[in-house]
Amino acid sequence: MKIAVVILNWNGEALLERFLPSVMEYSEGADIYVVDNASTDGSVYFLKQHYPTIGIVQNASNGGFAKGYNDGLKNIEADVFCLLNSDVEVTPNWLKPIKEAFNNLPDASIIQPKILDLNQKDYFEYAGAAGGFIDMFGYPFCRGRIFQTIEKDEGQYDDIKEVFWATGACMFIKSEVFSELEGFDEDYFAHQEEIDLCWRAKNAGHKVYYVGQSHVYHLGGSTLSNMNPKKTYLNFRNSLYSITKNLPRKKALPIIFVRLLLDGIAAVRFIFQLKFDHCFAILKAHLSFYVNFIKMYRKREKANFLLKYHITTSIVWSYFVHQVNNFNILVKD
Repeated sequence: MKIAVVILNWNGEALLERFLPSVMEYSEGADIYVVDNASTDGSVYFLKQHYPTIGIVQNASNGGFAKGYNDGLKNIEADVFCLLNSDVEVTPNWLKPIKEAFNNLPDASIIQPKILDLNQKDYFEYAGAAGGFIDMFGYPFCRGRIFQTIEKDEGQYDDIKEVFWATGACMFIKSEVFSELEGFDEDYFAHQEEIDLCWRAKNAGHKVYYVGQSHVYHLGGSTLSNMNPKKTYLNFRNSLYSITKNLPRKKALPIIFVRLLLDGIAAVRFIFQLKFDHCFAILKAHLSFYVNFIKMYRKREKANFLLKYHITTSIVWSYFVHQVNNFNILVKD
């Protein structure tokens, strides 16, 4: 199995200097690449000077996470791509359990490892934790993370489990599947494009797994923090995109209507918290969605839609009303 570890970079010289050493040391047998999104700092020069064995793919422009990977991966040959954020510290033997999972699970097309917080290494990290899910209304959450509540890693997710989506912070995907799906949807630019990719993969009959025997540490927030208004905008808009594209029309349209109400409540909540920029970001997200609705609707999958896509009706209701902030309480296996 030929694995290519591919790091997308944009003006991240400091991150490359800090995190590349672990990738180089612990990724034996894998090819390492950096896809540079037209950086204007010294990233490319740094790589050429200090890591001459790393493959460098230079994109002509900064098209964000989605287009950046789509363009870069066209120039890389491998059986499996590992899409790795530039702010991730990997660990010894992190690739071995992933390879074993691909070999032992023929239906596995996408895999993510355990994602832990670099600053609090015994806690899960926001972006991915122990594998992702969504509720009926398209709101994402993870084993180990529901909204802003993060669980401590006490071995409760040291398993191999089918999940709904894998994080783009560290995602392994078979190259043939990435090609079949035509990569990420570039209209997302960044954030939740991996949820859409996994949703389309599942609609096409592929499976997504979490492998807890492999773990990495993610700094997080190096591009946009969890509470940045731009991230709020992208998350709310892109979630609506995914619902429109990946559900049958009779399901998608009523859910979009309910989302209008739920997102409105979220906007009011931001007002009470005096976070007016986030309230405006939600409004802007919906306006952008309505402008692009026809375009998204025309992208709908031709394959059979996956009707059972959620494991709970409303994560918003469970979390904010019933105060459920632990995955194993929310969903009892």
